[in-house]
Amino acid sequence: MVTVPLSRLEPGQTGRICAPEPGESIPLRLRDLGFVPGTLLLLRRRSPLGDPVELELRGYRICLRTEQLAAVRVELEPSSK
Repeated sequence: MVTVPLSRLEPGQTGRICAPEPGESIPLRLRDLGFVPGTLLLLRRRSPLGDPVELELRGYRICLRTEQLAAVRVELEPSSK
């Protein structure tokens, strides 16, 4: 399956976090917030200028800047837009 950077999801799309590529890692702060491989998330919305984005995962919502999400890759879910 094709993976894309999390920062490229559009509002309403869901994805499952993938294991990082060899030599890369998910930043510790994001891992502590639940951004671990296998986690399903939904991009709820973007701010009017496109940054930050609101994500929903593990039963909570969080707003993050797109540059913080650059290291995270996701597999798009089939039900996604």
